[in-house]
Amino acid sequence: LRVVDTPVGRIGTLICWENYMPLARYALYAQGVEIYVAPTYDCGDGWVGTLGHIAREGRCWVLGSGTVLRASDVPDDFPSRGQLFPDPDEWINDGDSVVIDPQGKPVAGPLRREAGILYADIDVSRVAAARRTLDVAGHYARPDIFELQVRRTPAMPARFIDA
Repeated sequence: LRVVDTPVGRIGTLICWENYMPLARYALYAQGVEIYVAPTYDCGDGWVGTLGHIAREGRCWVLGSGTVLRASDVPDDFPSRGQLFPDPDEWINDGDSVVIDPQGKPVAGPLRREAGILYADIDVSRVAAARRTLDVAGHYARPDIFELQVRRTPAMPARFIDA
């Protein structure tokens, strides 16, 4: 959970359903993410709405990279391919790649049921302007009473204590 400085802005990412984890998102917001990258297999209006919420909540640009997949993309030798996907034109996953501005408005896409590349001009100065009205990791976060602690060292999945 590290946001990195790049020549185009501060970039952070969560993958797939990690984007539904509020504390993980907050960890990126608290590091000043400006460009939030969300690669996923999820799709649909609900997913695009989620990315819009993330952009509006974090006052950051969101780049949603969705997987577009047709039955014809599945290799012929895949076990039970014909039974699982009898229609080669069937869409298995719609994709829904999208670029969303810091106010939650899509500026490119969603690219649905189509393989392609989305292009959009991103002005990271809009992030600072948007955060002047709401900064969820700033004073609205009430750091006087709330604190998120993120462990960046490996942890054991279970501890056994014999007492």
